[in-house]
Amino acid sequence: MSSSRNPRILIVTPEVTYLPNRMGSLASYLTAKAGGLADVSAALVNALFDQGADVHVAMPDYRAIFSEGMAPFLRKELQAIKNKMPQDRIHLAEDRAFYYKNRVYSDYWMENIKMALAFQREVINNIVPRVQPDLIHCNDWMTGLIPAMSRQLGIPCLFTIHNIHTMKTYLWQIEDRGIDAAYFWEYLYYEHMATDYEETRETNPVDFLASGIFAAHFVNTVSHTFLMEVVEGRHDFVEKSIQWELANKWNAGCAVGILNAPDPAFNPQHDKSLVDTYGPDDAVSGKKRNKVALQKQLGLTLNDSAPLFFWPSRLDSIQKGSQLLADILYEVVSRYWEDGLQVVFVANGEYQQHFRDIAQFHNIRNRIAVCDFSEDLEHLAYAASDFILMPSLFEPCGLPQMIAPIYGSLPVVHDTGGLHDTISHLDMSKHIGNGFVFQYYDTTGLSWAIDEAMAFYRLPEAVRQPEVQRIMTESAACFNHPVTARQYIDLYEKMLQRPLIR
Repeated sequence: MSSSRNPRILIVTPEVTYLPNRMGSLASYLTAKAGGLADVSAALVNALFDQGADVHVAMPDYRAIFSEGMAPFLRKELQAIKNKMPQDRIHLAEDRAFYYKNRVYSDYWMENIKMALAFQREVINNIVPRVQPDLIHCNDWMTGLIPAMSRQLGIPCLFTIHNIHTMKTYLWQIEDRGIDAAYFWEYLYYEHMATDYEETRETNPVDFLASGIFAAHFVNTVSHTFLMEVVEGRHDFVEKSIQWELANKWNAGCAVGILNAPDPAFNPQHDKSLVDTYGPDDAVSGKKRNKVALQKQLGLTLNDSAPLFFWPSRLDSIQKGSQLLADILYEVVSRYWEDGLQVVFVANGEYQQHFRDIAQFHNIRNRIAVCDFSEDLEHLAYAASDFILMPSLFEPCGLPQMIAPIYGSLPVVHDTGGLHDTISHLDMSKHIGNGFVFQYYDTTGLSWAIDEAMAFYRLPEAVRQPEVQRIMTESAACFNHPVTARQYIDLYEKMLQRPLIR
């Protein structure tokens, strides 16, 4: 490749959204999102493209997903427009495995493996030869075979872990899907030690995520603290193979943590889901008007002075700490009954009915509202709430704890992973901190942190307001996509050993 031009970056991702229109004919329609990976991929692409970098994107051709929201004439012309895309910077991997999917991932693991292999086959066989990248950036297990190919070709490869989740399959199954794994099989990671290709091919499963870590030239997780927790073996749910390989990369100086950032649509000054937009200077009045609107909508007691806690995360039984809050919910509401404390859940999950039962049994449905997830309601709840609750057992990154302080809602969090990296305990004497942090994962710790939040809320408004204003301003400056993208760009340049943009 010519050394006179800017290095060419190929970002390989199963999810993306918000691509710049100038990148290709269909950029504004190619939105496939299941989580934070879509947003951080798009943010990075936007930042690179805006700065003039030679950036390309490879993603599956989710025809059914992409067609949603298109005008009828565009649906009819979809294939005709795609035929003009060789000059574009968006490269769609085509296979029937994902043409008719209505979401990015399936509930069936075999379907997900089938899609992952089809996607990677097209990237390896067609997209990489066409793009001829100087650096490849892969994301999560669905791209875990590509770093081995990249290693064989001598192309620097960054592998980003958003979810510590993996899948396994055999070499013969990989080859049956059209990937010449024999070409780079030595750079893959197997369940057992592999020394002979023919013997390995039939009997020794390939670990997708561990392979991506093992073969990549550099690896990053989406928070530094979570990276260290995995390296140090603090989470039993992380497979040993992944822990070992991340530890090897860390010890070699080839692993870092780079935080994700919230969707820029989360901005109380321009948020169309709010009844009243506001900024740091008028947060007190703005949040009160949104609080009353939320209370009316959910049937809660109307009181713009009531402390309102918002639960923004999945109501699961393992990660998010639902059980901790369930064990003390009635006690907390009772303890602050005279203050009018209210709790709002805008989240799906198995604990949803459990919280409804608590409200029903204790006849406190005017203090507790449990709602299915809705984007509009989520935005309004950030604006209406004074605090959010994130007592997670573990957190690879987390986004609600970054969104909430932008809206002037202070997080109550367990000190782990991405929560540790983004939230520090409020110290009003020094005017530092942006939330309330408990160290030990138990009901006593969560209850203590809620007490700390309530002690802050009981202070005079004139004392609280400057702290909330400071936190909103600092959070908007720290938790944004340009900050995240800059860290990836610096890492690219370190790997390439030359500037990304001349």
